[in-house]
Amino acid sequence: MKISYLVKRVLAMDFKAMNARIDGIHKKTGKNKLFILGDMAVCAVRYGAGYMDYDLFEMYDLTAAQRDTYITRGRSNDLVRKYNDRSFSHYFDYKDEFDARFTEYLHRDWAPITDQPNEDDKERALKVIEAHDVIFAKPVDGSCGIGVERLLTKDFENAEALYKYVKAYGKRYVLEEEIRQHPKVSSIYPGSINTVRIVTIVKDMVPHVICAYFRIGNSGNAVDNFNHGGMVTPVDEVTGIVKYPAMDKTKVVYEDHPVTGTHIQGFEFPDWEKARELVKKAAMEVPQMGYVGWDVAFGVDGPLLVEGNDFTGHDLYQLKPHTPDKIGIYHKFLV
Repeated sequence: MKISYLVKRVLAMDFKAMNARIDGIHKKTGKNKLFILGDMAVCAVRYGAGYMDYDLFEMYDLTAAQRDTYITRGRSNDLVRKYNDRSFSHYFDYKDEFDARFTEYLHRDWAPITDQPNEDDKERALKVIEAHDVIFAKPVDGSCGIGVERLLTKDFENAEALYKYVKAYGKRYVLEEEIRQHPKVSSIYPGSINTVRIVTIVKDMVPHVICAYFRIGNSGNAVDNFNHGGMVTPVDEVTGIVKYPAMDKTKVVYEDHPVTGTHIQGFEFPDWEKARELVKKAAMEVPQMGYVGWDVAFGVDGPLLVEGNDFTGHDLYQLKPHTPDKIGIYHKFLV
């Protein structure tokens, strides 16, 4: 782990949040707070684990050999530096550029709304609005579902009014047709599009599917994001079968979904092989970005891309309910 990275992490650290984590671990384990702090520092230096990794993966309950099997924030960032040419990151950092580059993988209508007058883009946006009852307006630089609006065209006088509503924000947006989720996936939770984060690495111009994680929305939450009220569970990246119960970020474990009562472990995705081929093909569109987490939705007509992430959200990996043998998945990334 590079010293420069550790220095940056220390300078950016939220010490209040770190102390809260230490207090929580102390109450749970009875371990001395100074010992926990020192152990956190050891994990940071040896394994690139931040204090959130230390708590979320319960590294305080792992041996040194077990800790070394975990992919941490630092190790994930090392992979980003190794595989991703940042001069190509704009395709993943901005939704309008992503949608333009990966249009064939979206399987839905979309149109950009620019922050400058553009009659051609306006005409295209109006056509998308007129063609659909529901439109999603997404800021191009948003993440975690922040700033996304679900707009019903019937709530506006006409397409022009909806267009002006979004345009008034004065920022770049994309308008997208609503995804119609496969009924089998909706049976888990119909209140959100429940996506699978499928991670690929391109090495020597060959795409590899590394791992996959099912992200599920929860009551009162229209997004499946793990950091915003959703839950997550690993999917066998070869078979498409959910391997364990789900867990949310507060460490609540769900055998069955609390809203639908649908059993989670053992769920098998429709068209899984198509989803694997989709991300492998997409990975070769911009192979200079060789380490990507693809958010894949399962629509009524097959798998489709929602977005691609050049920082893949490693906090989904290796949660305690998903690592009964206390062995992480770092080895999968060493292709």
